[in-house]
Amino acid sequence: MAQPSLSATAATRTRPASVTARRALAAIAFYTVAIIIAICMFLPFFWSLITSFKPSDEIFSVPISWLPSRITFEHYKAAFTTVPFGLYFYNSFVLAAAGVLCNLFFGSLSGYAFAKLDFKLNKPLFRVLLAAMMIPGIVTMIPSFYVLKHFPLIGGNDLMGDGGNGFLNSFWGIILPGASGSFAVFFMRQFFLTLPSDMMEMARIEGCPEFRIFWNIYLPLTKPALATLSIFTFQAGWNSFLWPMIILNDPDKATIQMGLQAFSYNYQTDYGPMMAGALIAILPILILFLLLQKYFVQGIAFTGTKG
Repeated sequence: MAQPSLSATAATRTRPASVTARRALAAIAFYTVAIIIAICMFLPFFWSLITSFKPSDEIFSVPISWLPSRITFEHYKAAFTTVPFGLYFYNSFVLAAAGVLCNLFFGSLSGYAFAKLDFKLNKPLFRVLLAAMMIPGIVTMIPSFYVLKHFPLIGGNDLMGDGGNGFLNSFWGIILPGASGSFAVFFMRQFFLTLPSDMMEMARIEGCPEFRIFWNIYLPLTKPALATLSIFTFQAGWNSFLWPMIILNDPDKATIQMGLQAFSYNYQTDYGPMMAGALIAILPILILFLLLQKYFVQGIAFTGTKG
């Protein structure tokens, strides 16, 4: 049997080496670009963190000092003494937690109906839901405000919705409009589609009520989706600023995002306490994500695999 020539052997050895070199260069380029992007995204957070510990005269010093000459906690003290930051923190937590509970229950209930129940208007209603997701929230603010203000028999209103303020200046005016968001229904519906229907059919044969099938059989299987939806909903409720500012007029009911506005007055901004307050406002979302991180990754992986 003829032996392969030396040139063919050398070419065979060179080809894998060149492929490996190209892959190594591609990996180096990818990680270099990723690191640069990560640094650019991290710098604003780093500047906020450092600014909260800087003395006031060093915040806008030229050239920029990325590290403070000394660490001070005066900005954190000012954040809690200038405004009732603790009260705002509590208000935001109540509103965000209520929004999470409502969306988890009503969103999962509606998602189960769209995914597992065969009723006549299933697909047309779901298309309407998808269309509603495309409407910017700013477009519905005026109609929502009008409905909340003229809600019958609430807040001093008569049967025709006149004479009072309805749900204005109350937490219900924040909770009710977003109690069952379109995204929550869509998100849970997509997850329920990934679950088999055999258990539902067997439970129906045994005479199990439909709500019990949902509550005892399917809902416990959706923990990853519920955790993911909890993070999204809590973050949206916690960071909400414009709608609470429109609905809530009582300073004692203001949220933490409205409280941060207090550090900007007379065309000036007190950046030290504002950065300190902003970092404090980040903590609940960060803690929630760390606690639910495992379920969050699973929810993202499994949701949306079926249409």
